[in-house]
Amino acid sequence: MKVHTIVLAAGSSSRMGQPKQLLKIGDEPLLVHTIKTVTAAGILSNEITVVIGSNYEQHRDIISPLNVNIEHNIDWANGMGNSLKYGLKKIVTQKPAGVLILVCDQPLLTPEHIQKLVQQFHLSPQSIVASHYNNTDGVPAIFPFTLFEQLLTIGEDQGAKKVLQQNRQNLISVDFPDGAIDLDTLEDYDKLINH
Repeated sequence: MKVHTIVLAAGSSSRMGQPKQLLKIGDEPLLVHTIKTVTAAGILSNEITVVIGSNYEQHRDIISPLNVNIEHNIDWANGMGNSLKYGLKKIVTQKPAGVLILVCDQPLLTPEHIQKLVQQFHLSPQSIVASHYNNTDGVPAIFPFTLFEQLLTIGEDQGAKKVLQQNRQNLISVDFPDGAIDLDTLEDYDKLINH
């Protein structure tokens, strides 16, 4: 049962004031760190699609050695929903059993958490399997193929959360307290590297 991964990394990090994709986590850029976390969970690089947009060439150059599918969304400025739908349209013909959607600014994501999501999805392949933090469910989350059409109807600036909320009766939560830590501002980043 194939689960394809879409990493959303197209935004311009306007609140950060610089591309968050390039912030160093340890000795590598955040975007590289995120992709390596996914591959360390056992997901093959050819089943990972990374949607980039802002600073396209810079981001493409740092992830090219990882042999993932790189997709350039020229309409990235329309919002995260636009990039999510762009990525989905690139993989829909492969008809994977599900899609794991994640963002590149959750620096404490672990291979173990991704494995838990995938294992749970294999047990319940018709359900959404989402990460639970801050009293809510969110990404990383796996959506079954049957919900792709619904995902393709979200607004340009919406994330996958709308589809999570519309399918609560069909949702399995996996605890991920560290999912609450994301990098939107330089303050967030300073807190992370100095805690």
